[in-house]
Amino acid sequence: MKIPGIIWMIIKILILFFVFALIKAIVPRYRYDQLMRLGWKVFLPFSLFYVVLTAGFLIYFDLLPNQGI
Repeated sequence: MKIPGIIWMIIKILILFFVFALIKAIVPRYRYDQLMRLGWKVFLPFSLFYVVLTAGFLIYFDLLPNQGI
């Protein structure tokens, strides 16, 4: 059974709309100050740690790109 293209597109749009609505209902809403605290106390240290970890990995395994010098 072949589903026409327009019907298939409408079905996919409705599924995506349902998923977005479900996520919006489940995920808590943060205030601006809560987002700022989360960014400074969680995401910034994690990002810096990940940069140091990646740099250490590249240096340890000698995978840094050659500068052509």
